[in-house]
Amino acid sequence: MKVEKNLSGKILTLKPIGRIDTATAPQLAAEVVLDDLDTVVFDLDAVDYVSSAGLRLFLATHQKMEAKAGKMILKNVRKIVMEIFDIAGFSDAFHFE
Repeated sequence: MKVEKNLSGKILTLKPIGRIDTATAPQLAAEVVLDDLDTVVFDLDAVDYVSSAGLRLFLATHQKMEAKAGKMILKNVRKIVMEIFDIAGFSDAFHFE
């Protein structure tokens, strides 16, 4: 998996390309450095699958950002991936754009 990373002020945008699963979630997690950030944005336009490992990564990031009064945004989520969030019960837990 490739991850495009952009830091603009206190906003980190990560755009993973490919699948977020047991093999690739640790690679994406390594890119999530929350120091001095107000917002973490995951642009999921190029993601076609998210496993439970990916869901755990999003949940952990969301909880860490909330604890520091920041926010996590998931944007450009494909329909097939949104169905995974729906089935897991996370569609109401996260902020989607």
